Amino acid sequence: MAEKLPKGYRAAGVYTGVKRNPTKKDLSLFISDRPAIAVGVYTQNLVVAAPVKLCQSRTPAKSILAVVANSGVANACTGEQGDKDALFMAAKTAQTCGVDPEQVLVMSTGVIGEMLPMDKISAGIDEAFPLLNTDEQSLVDAARGILTTDTVHKIKTREFEIDGVQICITGVAKGAAMIGPNLATMLALILTDANISADDADAGLKDAADESFNCISVDGHTSTNDTVLLLANGSAGGPQLSGPALAKFQATLVEVCEDLAQSIPADGEGASHLITVEVHGCQTRRDAVKIAKTVADSTLVKTAIAGNDPNWGRIVSAAGYAGIEFDPAKVSLLVNGMLLYDQGQPVKFDEAAVSESMRSQRDTGIVLLMDGGEASARFWTTDLTAEYVRLNADYHT
Repeated sequence: MAEKLPKGYRAAGVYTGVKRNPTKKDLSLFISDRPAIAVGVYTQNLVVAAPVKLCQSRTPAKSILAVVANSGVANACTGEQGDKDALFMAAKTAQTCGVDPEQVLVMSTGVIGEMLPMDKISAGIDEAFPLLNTDEQSLVDAARGILTTDTVHKIKTREFEIDGVQICITGVAKGAAMIGPNLATMLALILTDANISADDADAGLKDAADESFNCISVDGHTSTNDTVLLLANGSAGGPQLSGPALAKFQATLVEVCEDLAQSIPADGEGASHLITVEVHGCQTRRDAVKIAKTVADSTLVKTAIAGNDPNWGRIVSAAGYAGIEFDPAKVSLLVNGMLLYDQGQPVKFDEAAVSESMRSQRDTGIVLLMDGGEASARFWTTDLTAEYVRLNADYHT
């Protein structure tokens, strides 16, 4: 599906000089033409960046009109001046766009501990405002303005119809490393023209994040700036969604969030595989998530996948130390659809074929069958390569 903005939104992305590379945009502006409901979910780190504190203080809200975001400098661990700079970003955006400062949300990402160059940020907001547009390129420019070490921009759009009303949900995101729930070193902004209540938006985003952004990990590092915002401006028209219509919206929101969530570890720094860990047959979803996350976070599992090694013992043993009770004699394991371990015992399999299936494609699927209940979960991660170590050893913090 083509990348597009929902009705009633405009976007722009520019280069301000915050980043050293002038070919990379570093400031994004998103505008709703009418007051939008806004809700958010945020980092679980006790060290919270200034823009996160600002957004937390302003959401949930019913009249947000703008979101301004920068990349290159995170405005984290910057003390009282950082808080003032986040407020300035909101105030400057409000002045330029002709709205109230309280109607602006702020996101930042990049190097921790450096002060924002506010002269460049201010000039960038002035530059972005006349460029605001509804076309696909403007959306792409804005999506690129929030990237740091990402190699590709991340945009996902889904449309559906309810009682003759066409509804669109589009999300943009950034993230490639320092990824670990809750949330990750990531920003995401999800825009919809659906007519939904603030309570439904708040509950819906939390549920969608639990199914998606809180089920990704690259290195288990929860950052200071993690933010997911959802704006709903009702521009599609029609009555406020409820009942089956609201359920359809929620299902689509989860799909958009899952699409974005998968794209983050898929773009993981130095990664050669995107790993999907599925766990089925647990007593509760929480148990399934815990097992899946433990497997996904295992350094030995990650390095085995990097080496295209179907080392099933590492996977089974990781499940065993997840802290969840299960019957080891009932556990089965498949890798890329091939059975490696069945009902607590190894089975004969073509090791070369499994290894080649890992080597020949970026996606690797791990499926654990626990046979202890009806609950299941999925978790996405990457392998661990020497290139990941090199990139993060060289990255200035």
